[in-house]
Amino acid sequence: MEPLNLHGQLVGPGHKPYIIAEIGANYNGDIALCKRMIDEACRCGVDAVKFQSWTKTSLICAAEYARNTTYADKNRHFGSLEEMVERYQFTPDQHREVSAYCRELGIAFTSTPFSFEEVELLESLDVPCFKVASMDINHLKLLSHIGSKKRPVILSTGMSTLGEIERALATLRLAGSGPVVLLHCISVYPPAAGDIHLKNIPMLENTFDVPVGFSDHTIGTSVPLAAVALGACIIEKHFTLDKEMDGWDHCISADPPELAALVKESKTVFDSLGSSVRTVSPTEMEKKLKFRRRAVLMHAMKKGETIAESDLDFKRPGNGINPDEAMYVVGRKLKCDYKFDEELEWGDLE
Repeated sequence: MEPLNLHGQLVGPGHKPYIIAEIGANYNGDIALCKRMIDEACRCGVDAVKFQSWTKTSLICAAEYARNTTYADKNRHFGSLEEMVERYQFTPDQHREVSAYCRELGIAFTSTPFSFEEVELLESLDVPCFKVASMDINHLKLLSHIGSKKRPVILSTGMSTLGEIERALATLRLAGSGPVVLLHCISVYPPAAGDIHLKNIPMLENTFDVPVGFSDHTIGTSVPLAAVALGACIIEKHFTLDKEMDGWDHCISADPPELAALVKESKTVFDSLGSSVRTVSPTEMEKKLKFRRRAVLMHAMKKGETIAESDLDFKRPGNGINPDEAMYVVGRKLKCDYKFDEELEWGDLE
């Protein structure tokens, strides 16, 4: 199973989780806000920030704009769909400015292209990988074009069947792509807990022999942390400075305290996974001497008396004759007098 090398960091089984702050359209078309979000994401300790590379003409057709001229939910929307897309589109000049800003800060910049032209734009910016949205897992021409750039690919799998995932992987590989990571994803914002099926993470890894991460649309941090426990090597989480901001995704995004907690706790979860081989650490071996039990006498006994099973009790600490060694004590005689509750030693047995 080939890991990805993203901005100098290996991503895959055995490597710490790679955390991506999905800024996407949450910058609301405001580059000043965008830079503040990147600054905060850096402070939270993420490995990369991600955007969405689409324009008013590359993603949505005219008929769909005509069908969506107003929104009932004024807290998340303004005007028409076309007006929102025009405001939130990530222009080529903004790509270049934000990419350069990320380079100055030393954080990885990447994005999801939705057209051939946007693939070329991201290629010119030397992104460490291409991210493919769940909606494009069956856009084979776009997948082939992305694969031809020979860069690593992160492929989201929302709404897809195993057959569609298999075909998408084959298309990317045939085109010459770099190593691929699949992201288990539920394309609902937010999904119900019963629809998430995190057990798909090890299933996808075993089925396709590629690293698998998780594109998270849930509220909070419990589900992505559970994904890390199940082997997710990437966590992609929508990010905002304020959940109450106007816009599509702010309300389901992590704010800075949540994102910082996700970064910190994902490392803790990863470190705690350890090995499937049963071991007892040196620290735990020391505890064994205190926490386990040793043989003591239930009552006073004289030198020469023979020890019966009923004469024995077992109490802390565990630095002497163990309870599972009682069979080697019963029937032996004492070499000296013993008091009640006194610790029994091997050297005092004939």
